[in-house]
Amino acid sequence: MNYFLPIALALSLTYSIQSCSLLSAAGLSSQGQPTVEVKGPLESATINSAIHVDHSNWDALLQKHVAIDGLVDYKGFKENAAALDAYLAQMATYTPTEEWSVQELLAYYINLYNAYTVDLIVNNYPVKSIKDIDGPWTKGIALVGDKKLSLGGIENSILRKMNEPRIHFAINCASISCPNLSNEAYVASKINEQLDRAAESFINSDKNDLSASNPRLSSIFDWYQKDYLVAGEQDVIGYINQYAAIKINANATLGYKEYDWNLNEQK
Repeated sequence: MNYFLPIALALSLTYSIQSCSLLSAAGLSSQGQPTVEVKGPLESATINSAIHVDHSNWDALLQKHVAIDGLVDYKGFKENAAALDAYLAQMATYTPTEEWSVQELLAYYINLYNAYTVDLIVNNYPVKSIKDIDGPWTKGIALVGDKKLSLGGIENSILRKMNEPRIHFAINCASISCPNLSNEAYVASKINEQLDRAAESFINSDKNDLSASNPRLSSIFDWYQKDYLVAGEQDVIGYINQYAAIKINANATLGYKEYDWNLNEQK
């Protein structure tokens, strides 16, 4: 038995190292980025931050290439790739810190996620689905200072830790079943109102089949159910009912719709 002990330990160590690498690659590492939590109701504000990020270039691209229904003109983005590259290069010059306000951080990381998702599609265009691309959420592609973040890292280790579940309705994964890509950039001065609109729009869209007793919801409410809190307690139904035009009974059994990963492209 002693003969096999060193081998077992070596295999265990190798597995642990590989597992850590996979976990990091899977978006569980923030690469040291700040994760300031929202404390209490979020208010739109610009006066409480050490820095104000200019997202006007991204805003112009969104207004030009994203329809009101959230469908995206990826061909147009590809033709306008220089402007997209310039915005991403601009974002890379920033080094977020805890001196930034929570409003600036939310806007920065939401826009960063969405812009790099569009860039990922553009760089692989034409493509039928983001899932046809190798490692779309695990590879480090988003340059922030001297760090390269994965889309999974931005979502899971930064945005989800900021205690603001409405981010799930603001970030877009380039797919039909995803929340719509907004045709305006998120900014600190309007962030609360923008997130409210995103939540209300998504919850009341055809991406959910709302009913009092037999609702069928987007899988987003299944995958991230622990994020949806009411009075500090997990409550998916209660959370949805804050925005839903059709209220769900508190004791209703939730069903979930099949997720459509086809590209959210304008035809």
